[in-house]
Amino acid sequence: LRQSSHVPGLLFFLLSLLQFNPLLAYSLKSCTVTSPDNTTEVWVGCSDQGLAAVPDDVPRNATSLDLSSNHIVMINSGDFNSLSKLRYLHMKTNWISGVDDGAFGDLSELLELEMDKNNFTKLSDNMFHGLWKLTILSLEENQITHVSPRALQSLISLKTVRLNYNQLQTVEIRTILQLPNLQELFLEFNILTSFQTNNLQVNTSNLRTLSIGHNYIQRFSITTDIFPHLQSVHLSGPSGLKWDVPNSTFLRSLTVLDLHMVDVSCDTFVRMLQSTESLQTLALTAMTNRRVLAALVGISCRNRVVTSLDLSENGFVTIADTLLRSCSQLTELDLSFNDLQDMSDLALTSLKQLRCLELNNNYLKTVPRAIRGLSTLEIFNLSFNFISELTCSDFLNLTRLTELHLDQNRISVVDGCVFQDLKNLRVLNISGNAVRKLVDFFKVNSKKLEVLDLSGNFLIVLKQGDFRNLPSLRYLDLQSGKYYPANNGAFEGLNGLKTLILENLKLLVTFSLKSSYDNPEPPFTHLPSLKNLIIEKYDGQYDMSADFLKGLKCLENFRADRFFSLFQPIPNLQALDLSNNKLRSLDFLIWANLSALRQLTLRHNELTVINETVLQSLPALTYLDLFGNPFSCDCSNAGFIQWVISNNQTQVVNAHQYDCAFPLSKKGTKLLDFDVQSCWMDVSFLCFISSTCLVVLTLLSSFIYHFLRWQLAYGFYLFLAFLYDSRKKKKGTPHQFDAFVSYNVHDEAWVYREMLPVLEEEQGWRLCLHHRDFQPGKPIMENITDAIYGSRKTICVISRHYLQSEWCSREIQMASFRLFDEHKDVLILLFLEEIPTQQLSPYYRMRKTVKRRTYLSWPQAGQHTGVFWQNVRRALETGDGPTDNNLPTTIQIIII
Repeated sequence: LRQSSHVPGLLFFLLSLLQFNPLLAYSLKSCTVTSPDNTTEVWVGCSDQGLAAVPDDVPRNATSLDLSSNHIVMINSGDFNSLSKLRYLHMKTNWISGVDDGAFGDLSELLELEMDKNNFTKLSDNMFHGLWKLTILSLEENQITHVSPRALQSLISLKTVRLNYNQLQTVEIRTILQLPNLQELFLEFNILTSFQTNNLQVNTSNLRTLSIGHNYIQRFSITTDIFPHLQSVHLSGPSGLKWDVPNSTFLRSLTVLDLHMVDVSCDTFVRMLQSTESLQTLALTAMTNRRVLAALVGISCRNRVVTSLDLSENGFVTIADTLLRSCSQLTELDLSFNDLQDMSDLALTSLKQLRCLELNNNYLKTVPRAIRGLSTLEIFNLSFNFISELTCSDFLNLTRLTELHLDQNRISVVDGCVFQDLKNLRVLNISGNAVRKLVDFFKVNSKKLEVLDLSGNFLIVLKQGDFRNLPSLRYLDLQSGKYYPANNGAFEGLNGLKTLILENLKLLVTFSLKSSYDNPEPPFTHLPSLKNLIIEKYDGQYDMSADFLKGLKCLENFRADRFFSLFQPIPNLQALDLSNNKLRSLDFLIWANLSALRQLTLRHNELTVINETVLQSLPALTYLDLFGNPFSCDCSNAGFIQWVISNNQTQVVNAHQYDCAFPLSKKGTKLLDFDVQSCWMDVSFLCFISSTCLVVLTLLSSFIYHFLRWQLAYGFYLFLAFLYDSRKKKKGTPHQFDAFVSYNVHDEAWVYREMLPVLEEEQGWRLCLHHRDFQPGKPIMENITDAIYGSRKTICVISRHYLQSEWCSREIQMASFRLFDEHKDVLILLFLEEIPTQQLSPYYRMRKTVKRRTYLSWPQAGQHTGVFWQNVRRALETGDGPTDNNLPTTIQIIII
């Protein structure tokens, strides 16, 4: 039988939000990581990402990996290396056609492997090698024609095999049934022609469930006791099925028999029941011969062991009062997916023990009167019919009813008297109808109701007190197909409500608009226990008051569609979904005090820049989804990009897939591909520093030029001299001359007339003169250097013309450096004229500072030139003289 849902689908969704919270992890390129609460499970979801291969960034501690709906064509060796903790692997809806031998070798802890909807044609040797602990293997909807005898040999723990929708023949079953721990085998929609134990070559099997429907089974034969634990068999096939079970003990554990589209004779059917003495659940679905079916129902009901009967998909238009007359032992009856338009008032009279009745997916226009005497009924499903009106007597005497499903009908008015006898009702689903008005809704005997689904209706108004007598209500869905108001106090009495789903927010606008006039209390004041709130399709034409969410102290999950940016502090909120709200800023979250928020979903808004302050205000955030926003790929997002890449707490879902929308030159690129390194220097700050440095440099240059220009020039030439000196020292060349004479061309006549006759001819010194001894073709500076370092002394003939000569300045600077470097008195200054001190360059003042001596000048010598030349002789003899090399080197004669 199809099981009724005890909780609507949206409730499952909300429960999933509570059950799963995002893992403290990083952002993967194509996957999302989640983790169940209070466990060490790590679930990695990579479905529908267009992957052509298994991603290489799956966390090593992953316990579940979903690779469904991708483009993977082959499983290669090494694809799952290092995933030794993986226990669940899902790869359905890919293009996989093969698996390398040993590709699953590292998955020693794997329990479940799903590879449905791929392109497998065979299961080869060693394909599943290493999966010692695998318990579930699913390969549905492939094209498998062959199973190698060794393909499943290593799967010693396998319990469930699903091979529906393949091309397997009977001979392939042998290999599968030899698995020692196999309990469930699903082989529907293959090309099996028979199932016979004498062809299986199996001694004993642990099989519990065998599903071989929608094949071409012509013979079902169990002639040996190899299935002592078999509990459920699902069969379908052509007419003329032969049932061969000679001993009822061979199927002694069978409790469920599902016969779909099986046209059997009454004799064969009797034999079936005789060989299944423990049968409790019988399904006779999609039978073509109605008269035979009625007979089979009678035979089944006379078998007092059968308590659950499924008669769905049989095309019944009505149920006569004789069809189920002998079925008094039934507790479950399924008449869904028929063509029922009516039922005899006495059709269900004999079903005194019935607890579950399925009448969904039929053509009923009213609630059948036949149910009014079913005092034991607990679950009643009337969904997907054409019921337009409910009367106060429709559910009389159904005092034990706990679930009532009336969804997807045409009901327009719901009167409270309809449910007056439903004292134990816990779940009521009236969704998908045309309900416009609630009349005295739930004022009588509904205090145990826990789930109420009114979604998909067209309510006109919710009045004060409509839900006042529902103290046990935990789930309320009020999604509507149109805007409707709610009077103040509409939610009074719902003190225990946990989940509230609202759509078309005109009902909430009422509160906001009144707030400026009579200052009513916020709409959710009477919901102190509310944990889950979903608001959809707010039209955005009205502003909400700042205290709109006031009173929701227990709220943990909040989702709003096209909502507002004002936010009341909610300290316990754990999940917040504000997708599709056209949000351009998240600054309102800074003041919301969301200290417990773990999951934030903001898909498809208009966010271009993410403020880092917002992220810092959410200390517990572990999951952030910003997909579908028009991000700006420039330096305004540099901090956010760096945070996404480097943070180790918050997982930004699919961050590597975020596209750039601005600037236009970056459109089409990925947000995380933007180079943030270019943003670390602030351009305005750089301009400020540059301009400041330029001003300071200009001022400093002016100061230096005015006060220190000669000292700097002196230092520069000293440096050049140092370079030349280092080179000469390496050569170690001996002195060729006693003195190098540095003079200006304007003083050349004095040198030839006065100096050379005395120093060279009379005193015998070897002098170096630039016009006579410099080597032609050699650079001038190099000639000067060679002359200075190739002579023991340097004689500088100083005049005003000398001071103005660039080359003379370089010569004296070179000689000055040699003076300081060698600590020898190698410099002799001869002044040809009187020169004021202020006109002397820093070179000579430096000389005067270092060596203070009494001096004579050529003009002062007057007629006593002999004394003058004797002083020059003594200066040349200092240090290495031509005749006495032992003279003191510290004696210096400065002729100034």
